[in-house]
Amino acid sequence: MKKKAKKHNASAITNPSQLRATKRYAPIFLWPTFIAFCIGFVWPFIWGIYLSFFRFKTLRNTTFVGLENYVKAFSDKDFYSSFWFTVLFTVISVIVINVVAFLVAFVLTKGIRGSNIFRTIFFMPNLIGGIVLGYLWKIILDAVIMRFLDSTLALNATYGFWGLVILVSWQQIGYMMIIYVAALQNVPGEYIEAAKIDGANGPQLMRHIIIPTVMPSITICTFLSLTNGFKLFDQNLALTGGKPFKETEMLALNIYKSFYESTTNMGVGQAKAVIFFVIVVVVALAQLYFTRSKEVQE
Repeated sequence: MKKKAKKHNASAITNPSQLRATKRYAPIFLWPTFIAFCIGFVWPFIWGIYLSFFRFKTLRNTTFVGLENYVKAFSDKDFYSSFWFTVLFTVISVIVINVVAFLVAFVLTKGIRGSNIFRTIFFMPNLIGGIVLGYLWKIILDAVIMRFLDSTLALNATYGFWGLVILVSWQQIGYMMIIYVAALQNVPGEYIEAAKIDGANGPQLMRHIIIPTVMPSITICTFLSLTNGFKLFDQNLALTGGKPFKETEMLALNIYKSFYESTTNMGVGQAKAVIFFVIVVVVALAQLYFTRSKEVQE
């Protein structure tokens, strides 16, 4: 019966009249989305690269300056400090988010009571906007820090850094947890049973069976948390605003300020945005290559 059903489905998919109808009506659904994508992303992206070679205050008043904007961007000390702050934050947040999310998912796939409720509760912070979360956590953390350490996030860069880590981890752990839960639920039970029969203990099961099996999900979650860490803007703006003295200013916020606070030339901010794009792409591709190679090796 299963074989007949498969044949029937295959014949239905390759039905000539159905294929003709698909080819006829597909553009109706594809073209509007494609046009919107080009208008909302492709054209602004190309226009942004073009403007990075100009000095401008408005789009109607531009002066070609070549690589001058890029030279100024690379000579900006604040841009360098924002870059290294972003790198440090991203490394710490990626580790915290993925380790905690994996551990929570592992516990919640053990059949404990109320696991579905816990999954919902852990996922809920991801539904709240970054600006709102930033201001909420600013109030909470400032109150705690002022009570015990007589300071605030805006007065101490170390507190600001860990405040950002706590905020972003609290927001994203639930989302990554859902992905890990789905992956852990698909680990073949026969693999676990066979390993136990061979005398494997808990750590050995985790290292040789569970982690290799869920590596595709680790790749996805690492990619998402990595790119989110580099692109973080709204939480940084709301929680610290780069204070004190731009010591907690991340790349996205630095670019925003360079562009919108400039009184003479927005081109430097645009050049920084292009550099930022290249950095994110290179780092993300390197991460994908590394984790996918682990999938193959395992």
